[in-house]
Amino acid sequence: MTPTSVHDIRNLALLGHAGSGKTTLLEALLAASGMIGAAGSVDRGDTVSDFDPQEKAMGHTLTASLAHLEWAGHWVNLLDTPGLPDLAGRALLALPAVETAAVVVSAAAGIESGTRRMMEAAADGKCRLIIVSKIDAVPADAFEPLMESLTTAFGRECLPINLPAADGTRVIDCFFQPDDGTTPAFSSVSAAHDAIVDQVVELDEDLMASYLEQGESLDPEQLHAPFEQALREGHLTPVCFVSARTGAGVKELLDILGRLMPDPTEGNPPRFLKGEGSQAEPVEVVPDPDRHVIAHVFQVANDPYRGKLGIFRIHQGSITPNTQLYVGDGRKAFKVAHLLRLQGKNQAETPLGVPGDICAVARVDELHPDAVLHDSHDEDYYHLQPPAYPQPVYGLALITQKHGDEQKLGEALARLKDEDPCLEVGFDPQTRHTVVRGLGELHLKIVLEQLRARWNLNLDTATPSVPYRETIGGSAEARYRHKKQTGGAGQFGEVALRVESLPRGAGIELGNEVKGGAIPTNFLPAVEKGVRQALADGALAGFPVQDVRVVLVDGKSHAVDSNEVSFVTAGRHATIDALLAARPILLEPLLTVTVKVADRYFGDISAELSGRRGRLTLTESPSSGWTVLTALVPAAEMEGFEARLKAICAGDSELAIAAGGYEPAPGDVQNRLARQFSEHRGAAQ
Repeated sequence: MTPTSVHDIRNLALLGHAGSGKTTLLEALLAASGMIGAAGSVDRGDTVSDFDPQEKAMGHTLTASLAHLEWAGHWVNLLDTPGLPDLAGRALLALPAVETAAVVVSAAAGIESGTRRMMEAAADGKCRLIIVSKIDAVPADAFEPLMESLTTAFGRECLPINLPAADGTRVIDCFFQPDDGTTPAFSSVSAAHDAIVDQVVELDEDLMASYLEQGESLDPEQLHAPFEQALREGHLTPVCFVSARTGAGVKELLDILGRLMPDPTEGNPPRFLKGEGSQAEPVEVVPDPDRHVIAHVFQVANDPYRGKLGIFRIHQGSITPNTQLYVGDGRKAFKVAHLLRLQGKNQAETPLGVPGDICAVARVDELHPDAVLHDSHDEDYYHLQPPAYPQPVYGLALITQKHGDEQKLGEALARLKDEDPCLEVGFDPQTRHTVVRGLGELHLKIVLEQLRARWNLNLDTATPSVPYRETIGGSAEARYRHKKQTGGAGQFGEVALRVESLPRGAGIELGNEVKGGAIPTNFLPAVEKGVRQALADGALAGFPVQDVRVVLVDGKSHAVDSNEVSFVTAGRHATIDALLAARPILLEPLLTVTVKVADRYFGDISAELSGRRGRLTLTESPSSGWTVLTALVPAAEMEGFEARLKAICAGDSELAIAAGGYEPAPGDVQNRLARQFSEHRGAAQ
């Protein structure tokens, strides 16, 4: 079957913490729907979605993978996503492709850091469904406190749409055909039914009148439209229960996906914009098969032998083989030679892609992440607002073992960066090494293994320099005259400017208060270039300056000797002098470190964090016997922490690291780095 109607399609991303059972659940859904003969196993390495050798070796999903199934006339596209905290970016890239974020929660582990992160990310415009998995792994008395914790963490909108039976062998429907004949593990079927109906009818006054005043019962069809509205508005987050191992609740979940989750016309519309920055304006994109094609490339996969694969969601129009498509604002179209449908690693040609469908094309070099594909120049400069990706915080300097591999490394990293929105590639001018940054040590270990396995690159690594920043604590003015006479036309440029501090995170602002043409207009870009050079190079310790406003106030020029070089030089020196006079401050980067450990290790880990100048900001107890610590720790103090954590806890721990902003460095650190910079600058001169 190929879906031909937008109303038949359901798109969901399976999200959640590592080990919550997403991949195993996908296998159970595929098997129950008849798409595969028998469910594969993560342990055996034969699942549909974890097909990469690295995934099989690690026993974890490492990149989002697409599969589909058919159930009761519905076509369901499912994206199985990574749950490891270090791979959060690879999971979040699936969100623009779906209407529904299905967050999987292990009944045994409860709410974990990945659960919270994905629920928060999905709250921005996605319908949410919570799937409690592994219900066969806990006693009946564990479900009520788990449901209470979901409600506490994510709001009273979390309501069960079915309930686990007391013996754990099945689930009991609380919505379509409530069955009061079976005893649930907690609550009651009638109470759960009334709660979810009450929540839905709040959005429809006529239905509420029938329901409350006349006492009429409502069938699911009457509730469908307000149910979808409740999902769109975040007024309802259904909770369902399932065991992929025993099959309990699997077919019931398939019914929920087909009958209650939104089709592409019922979800929140995609947020497309035309233009960039402040000039960007929202544009309407509707799932109409007869309009111009608009599709969004949400994922790119690169294989050294099979080429580039672009996976895209069709938002408007229809695509067939031979359709001519433009990539972004490119002027040259490409022809869709083969329109592909993916089932894990398997690719099959399909004759049609309609709005809401997820398809792929191969060997189109122009494709890139977040590219918008369209068949008319009317849609040039369209783009889709991306999710808020976490900021890379952990760095490694890469050193090639084989001479001549530098270019190969650059090309391989560019391809991996296409696949991973949280992989950052840069260059350390102090060590002259390529530096990669990611979300943690495991993230970069995975990248290193991909470089070795896919591009045959063996690399040595080193710790990169800490990305300190500079700012100022006050305001100051400075004037600098650059004058040079060497015979004939000389050099002359004079610049006066003022620097002012801005709030943390404000960035850089440039202003101009020059009056009377003291600096000719044609030299203003040169002054700006000099200012930006100084801000990039730093004045105190050689690190980029942030949160500063620089205002040009005066200057002088010479009719013969003034030129661009003169004003670049004057602008740079005036900026440095003003920064040094405005109480310069060295800022050190902080990391938000979240650690889950057994209660008995709380004291040891607290002491370890404190010894690294960390400040404990939060402690939680997500489940019995476990504690989650959150602390702000200077990035400079984090080297070796993960190995130390494993040693203390014998490997039984979880670690997540995120950017924590900047704050002034201790005086001894500032003085040491400023002295080193001054000595280096003096030696260079």
